[in-house]
Amino acid sequence: MIRPQLPLNALRAFEAAARHLNFTRAALELCVSQAALSHQIRSLEDRLQVSLFHRLPRGVALTDEGAALYPVLTDAFDRVAIALDRFTGGSFREVLTLGVVGTFATGWLLSRLPDFERTHPDIELRLQTHNNRIDLAGEGLDFAIRFGEGDWQGQECTAIVDAPFAPLCAPALARRLQQPRDLGALPLLRSYRNDEWPRWLQAAGINAVEARGPVFDSSLTLASAATAGAGVALLPLRMFEQELAEGRLLQPFAQTLSLGRYWLTRLRSRNEREAMRRFRIWLEAQGAAAQAPAPPRE
Repeated sequence: MIRPQLPLNALRAFEAAARHLNFTRAALELCVSQAALSHQIRSLEDRLQVSLFHRLPRGVALTDEGAALYPVLTDAFDRVAIALDRFTGGSFREVLTLGVVGTFATGWLLSRLPDFERTHPDIELRLQTHNNRIDLAGEGLDFAIRFGEGDWQGQECTAIVDAPFAPLCAPALARRLQQPRDLGALPLLRSYRNDEWPRWLQAAGINAVEARGPVFDSSLTLASAATAGAGVALLPLRMFEQELAEGRLLQPFAQTLSLGRYWLTRLRSRNEREAMRRFRIWLEAQGAAAQAPAPPRE
């Protein structure tokens, strides 16, 4: 079926009038006379062979047909505006959408993003944070960064950084901890992964301590609770280097536990676009640099 070519000006006139429900205000917005705007809308109605507005003594109201058309046009104009915004300096910025576990975003990635912006100015990165549970297909993401063993079904997984865990706490609590068994006298803040503390305690050779304390669904809130002195949290050291450097959190024991690492994941069913390839290579290089041993002091 061949559809008639609809005039863009008339569609714009209808969208503005439908948004304001007032021809005068719509005409002022579009810098045309009210008569011209009314003519454009009437021309559109004639082409579609429907009435889009009820003309009332004071103002207008959308007909059922107008109410059906209005959100479609609003979405279309918004999409055009977004696409045009992606042209910067005569070049097109490709959008790359990334879901990031919140701990990794704040503790590692955000400080490195200016380098990505500087070296890849033609890629617009859009971030969404999550708590390690995410649906790549359902949320329309190109990539997701998550923590685990890298065995998610149907996904291509690229290791980024290791993240050994250790007990961290506020300085006031750290002073009460001389040896691992002293943890039995303090609240042990827990994540939704309930095997973490038992595994660390076993690695430290402690059998008589039971992990009891509130449960959190995010390492960020877990760390905030530990910083506030609510208890001792088992956290990935690499994600809280700033808090450790500033002394807001302390690591009372050297014993660490490997529970997984951070991975960049994408659906195997989705081809890797050029922007995705470049981001993956950049992120792998950042991860390798972060894990490289420090040069010896002279």
